[in-house]
Amino acid sequence: MNALAPRFVLPERLELESGVTRALDAAARLGASAADASLSVSRGLSVTVRRGEVDSLEFHHDRGLSLTVYDGHRSGSASSADLTAAGIAQAAASAWAIARASGEDNCNGLADASRMATLFPDLDLDHPWNIAPDEAIERARECEAAALAVNGVAQTEGASLHTSRGLELYGNSHGFIAERRGSEHYLACSAIVQNDGKMQRDDWYSTARHPGDLESEASVGRRAGERAVARTGARQVATQRAPVLFVPEMARGFWGHFVSAVSGGALYRKASFLLDKLGQPVFAPWVRLSQQPFIPRGASSAAFDQEGVATTERTLVEAGVLQGYLLGSYTARKLGMESTGNAGGVFNLVADSGPKGFEDLLREMGTGLVVTELMGQGVNPVTGDYSRGAAGYWVEKGERVFPVEEITIAGNLPEMFRAIRAVGNDVDARSGIHTGSVLIDSMTIAGN
Repeated sequence: MNALAPRFVLPERLELESGVTRALDAAARLGASAADASLSVSRGLSVTVRRGEVDSLEFHHDRGLSLTVYDGHRSGSASSADLTAAGIAQAAASAWAIARASGEDNCNGLADASRMATLFPDLDLDHPWNIAPDEAIERARECEAAALAVNGVAQTEGASLHTSRGLELYGNSHGFIAERRGSEHYLACSAIVQNDGKMQRDDWYSTARHPGDLESEASVGRRAGERAVARTGARQVATQRAPVLFVPEMARGFWGHFVSAVSGGALYRKASFLLDKLGQPVFAPWVRLSQQPFIPRGASSAAFDQEGVATTERTLVEAGVLQGYLLGSYTARKLGMESTGNAGGVFNLVADSGPKGFEDLLREMGTGLVVTELMGQGVNPVTGDYSRGAAGYWVEKGERVFPVEEITIAGNLPEMFRAIRAVGNDVDARSGIHTGSVLIDSMTIAGN
């Protein structure tokens, strides 16, 4: 451990626990029927270089308290960065004043005490990287240099390295208190190519809980450069219907639309195209999606959700049939159901992959579009209508032919879900959604 280690040392749990306890006690003294509090601290380092020079160097040291209090079925929330006794008391008073002025909502309240997590497995999430600023700068320079070494790359938008650690303590008036502790490390580069007066850019990144799991600086920079060069000469294609293959980093967003559609907030507001679809086939019959919250070093691994409810391994889709929603206690009550331990979202969504790799999927597709970039937010959550700007490359007879840009792909998510032909085994696990490439039978491609 080097001399700069204190920059990344987090407070002891007892220090944060006393803050949470003070907040809950303050709420109780004011007359709150229940309360919950979350106190978090994070520390980190970020550096960006461009043209070999330091563009930015930042040290992060953030902390904050979030408190919700209940007066029966009325609630109020407040937050504060002042963790002194006076600051916590003021936050409690503010939350209480809001609760007293709020309307009744019978769905308000803590999650049921019986659902609180009791098992806290070691998920191997905390791996501090006590890297000195000079070393971080040099690594970012190496990354950028690797991109510039790719033939055709003229310049970059820079290379960045980020490392951080965080500790969050959650407690409520059930007597539950537990911690989340973890680290995150990130390395990225964006490369630029200029050809015939036209510029193209692309990037690559690596992220991990453990610094030893990051791709090397040379690999990240080289891939960024190669991806930018591969876009040289991009053009439109004729408007048509054709198969579309989403590469893994784009497929994450595709599955993300499913996550949004089965989340409690969208369901109770009747703003989901999967409303009332529980127990019905919504995907191609071989599709399976599961939540796996206990993956070691997983980006979204957790033993409990934002309300302290124990997370569980769950099958969300089996043989194409929707098996479950993603609910916290409030949204579950709104729907007349029970919490699924998903307050705060999904904890590692895993799309089961088939036996075929990316090149196999290209051959299976034959002729069609590979999507490597998406633009815009053209998704209607109620109807599932989907229309987004896209870029990538065109494929004929299973081979890449030319890069594509300035097009739009369109469809309808329920129809796209049923038209999934394959999920590749080229799984990208850099986020809380683990997926390979996704091949859709047919979409409308709008070009020239």
